[in-house]
Amino acid sequence: MRKLKLVVSDFHLGKGSRLPNGSLNPLEDFHHDHKFTEFLEYYSTGTYADSEVELILNGDILNLIQIDYHGHYPVIITETVSSAKLEQIIKGHPVFFEGLRNFLKHPKHSVTYVVGNHDQEMLWKGARDLFEKAVGREITWKNIYHQVDGVHIEHGHQYETANRIDPTRLFLTDGLPEPILNLPWGTLFTVQFLIKLKLLRPAVDKVRPFKQMIWWHFLHDTWTTLVHGFRLVSYFISTRFSKNRYRQTSLNTTFKLLWEASVFPDLSDAAKRILRTPEIHTVVFGHSHVYRHVPVGDEKQYLNTGTWTDMVSLDLETFARRTRLTYVRVEYPDPSTKPVSLLRHWIGRIPLEDDALGI
Repeated sequence: MRKLKLVVSDFHLGKGSRLPNGSLNPLEDFHHDHKFTEFLEYYSTGTYADSEVELILNGDILNLIQIDYHGHYPVIITETVSSAKLEQIIKGHPVFFEGLRNFLKHPKHSVTYVVGNHDQEMLWKGARDLFEKAVGREITWKNIYHQVDGVHIEHGHQYETANRIDPTRLFLTDGLPEPILNLPWGTLFTVQFLIKLKLLRPAVDKVRPFKQMIWWHFLHDTWTTLVHGFRLVSYFISTRFSKNRYRQTSLNTTFKLLWEASVFPDLSDAAKRILRTPEIHTVVFGHSHVYRHVPVGDEKQYLNTGTWTDMVSLDLETFARRTRLTYVRVEYPDPSTKPVSLLRHWIGRIPLEDDALGI
């Protein structure tokens, strides 16, 4: 195969699986550095040794909003702060970045990075320069989406009120000594509320469906659920009905947040709207952490790459803890026809041993 594209998303790299004192890092979600390196090696050798391969990192590859800066989690984020946080991720995942460096040594290989909501800080030039230094080559950066050969690739957070980023106002500058990121409410919620809860219950954002998780916690973890439920209501009221120079709010936005919080995000409708564009035949999203293949009509489709992090299902049909290393492969079997996009599951070779995380 002379040409192909590989799309992955939602790795959520943190500071590494273990902290400097040797204890487990409760905020680390990515534990498949060796699997990812093996994935890149596979598409660099054998059948693909001479192929033109574009790796598309479709948002939330880095979990920058859950990285501390000198011991605290800021919501006033400057370029200096973001670069310092990124350095911690690079240090915590040497195998991951070595794999990217080796992949990019091939002259026909390239990387495109589409920014998501957890790695919004990659909008800074300083952070991008640091990332490129870590992988040893320049890469292509996309703020919102990447569109090529009829395939629309986007993270997906722009279709949620809580996580939507204003593309016309990425940074705030008025009356400030230096620019800061214009953070959506969902990021503020994660930094100011969710991180504290994750330190106590690391799996709280990995359980689906959301309603079953609430009921389970209420029955089996009653006191914690009541305490943090009260904190959640207090936090929502304080942030939605108080003025803040770094955030704009409205009653309409508040109602949208309440409605969307009650359901699991489904990006199918957004994908179908994009597919109305005649030249677009495939939409690839991430963000929802649920891999999907949805045919739209006879010749179009919506694919979701899912996540390479652990997910816990309380639904009877999919009950269990599971990790599916899913990705989208865009193939070009014939230069005269449109590319074929497939949702794939990376299995790889089983390692002899691994760190017994989460057991």
